[in-house]
Amino acid sequence: MTKDRKRDTKKISQEPLICFKRNNYLLLISGIVAIILGYIILSTGDITFAPILLVLGYCILIPLALLLKFK
Repeated sequence: MTKDRKRDTKKISQEPLICFKRNNYLLLISGIVAIILGYIILSTGDITFAPILLVLGYCILIPLALLLKFK
């Protein structure tokens, strides 16, 4: 029974944890740019467009970059 467990752990340890592709990096960079622009626009006093950019960056673009797997 211990040999079976060792075989299972070898299979798990050989798989890569994170495999980012070019599209993942583009989504991540665009999310970071949206967040930076959101804070810059927020500092100028605009309270309508800045929160939209911040929500887009934090809640949509960065999670998509982390969760999507491209071929």
